[in-house]
Amino acid sequence: MNAARTLKAGTAVFLAGLLSICAVLGNGGPAVAASTPGTVISSTSYTLPPELSGLATAKRIEYASTNISGGPITVTGLIITPKTNKKNKTVAWAHGTTGVAPQCAPSTNMSVFWPEARAAIAALLVKGWTVAASDYPGLGTPQPHQYLVGGSEARAIIDSVKAARNLDSALSTQYAIDGHSQGGQGALWAGQMAPSYDGSLVLKGVSAIAPVSTEEELAPLIPGSAGGGYFPMAMSGLAAVENSIQPLTVLAPPAQQKATVLATGCLNEILAAYQNFTASQLVTGGVIPQWVLNDLAHYGNPAQTAPSTPMLIVQGTADESVPSFLTDELVYKLTHTYTQPVQYVVLNGATHDGAVFQSTATVANWIAGRFS
Repeated sequence: MNAARTLKAGTAVFLAGLLSICAVLGNGGPAVAASTPGTVISSTSYTLPPELSGLATAKRIEYASTNISGGPITVTGLIITPKTNKKNKTVAWAHGTTGVAPQCAPSTNMSVFWPEARAAIAALLVKGWTVAASDYPGLGTPQPHQYLVGGSEARAIIDSVKAARNLDSALSTQYAIDGHSQGGQGALWAGQMAPSYDGSLVLKGVSAIAPVSTEEELAPLIPGSAGGGYFPMAMSGLAAVENSIQPLTVLAPPAQQKATVLATGCLNEILAAYQNFTASQLVTGGVIPQWVLNDLAHYGNPAQTAPSTPMLIVQGTADESVPSFLTDELVYKLTHTYTQPVQYVVLNGATHDGAVFQSTATVANWIAGRFS
C-alpha cells in the first residue's frame, strides 16, 4: 500500500494490517436494519467463568444501538442475572481495553474476560443487581471498533441496560454504570449523555476506575514505552470515525509492518508486538502530531459537557497505563467546572488492574447508596 493513498469515505482500504478487521471504514460499519435502541435481536445461553457461575446465569445477546451519527448498528454483550437475592436494579459494566478486532469481545472470548472484570461483576451480583456488560461496537461484530471514542462506548453501554429491561420486565428504570479504563471513559461519557439518550431510564450514579481521560497528555507518553501498542489501536479508532484520516502518514514503517496483529490478536498480543519499539519506530518522526492529539481529545476526553449524576472515581497511584496525575486533573476539572458531586478514592500503590480488585466493595457499596 502506498503511504500517500487517501482513505475514501465508505470504500477505502485501511492500513494493510487492518484489512481483515474491516476493509470498508465508515461511522456505521455494515448496514443493519433500524430498530429501537435496546431491542434484543438474539439471545442465547452463556456459560459464565467459574468466578461467576455460582452467582448468576447469563445470556449472550445481540441488541440494537446507534453510532455517533445516529445510524443503526448491532452490538453484542452479556446480560448476567443473579441466582439469589435478586433486586430490580441494573448496573452496566463497561470493560477495559481488550483489542480492536471482532474476536476481542469478552462475550465470545473468555481470554479477554479479564480477571478484574470478573471480580467487579461478582461484587455487583452479590448485591443482587442484574449486570449488563456491553462488548462495544465492533467487538463481536464486523463493524470497525471505534476505540476510545467515548460517544460510541456510551451509546452501547446505555442501550445494554435497555436490552436488559427488554429481557426482564421486572427490572426498574433505575440503573448505574461501573467501568474500568476504556470502560471508565465510556461510563463518564454515558453520564454526560444520559439525559438526551437514555429515554425513560433513570441513571443514579457512575463509577469510573482509572478512566482514560486528558488524552492530549496521555498519548505523548505512549511512544517509546511498553504500552506502545495502544497508539496503533488509537489510530484505528480515529480512522473508524473519520474517513479522511491516513494512519500511514502517522505510523512509522516498523509499526506498519506489525499492524497485522491488530486484526489477528487482542490486547496482550498487540502490546507484545510493540513493547520494544522506540518512539521513532512507532511514530513518524518520533512525535505524535498535534492534530492527532486534538482528535483524540475531541472524541475521547470526558468532562467536555456537564455530568448528569454523581460520580465515584477510583485511581491507583502506581497505575502504569493511566497515570494518576491525569485522573487528578480530570477530578479537578469535574469539581471546579460542574456541580454534580464527585467522590475521589485514591489507592496508594495500586496498579491499573489492581485498583479494580481493591475497590470492588467500595464501588458496590457506593452504588448501593445511590440506589437507596
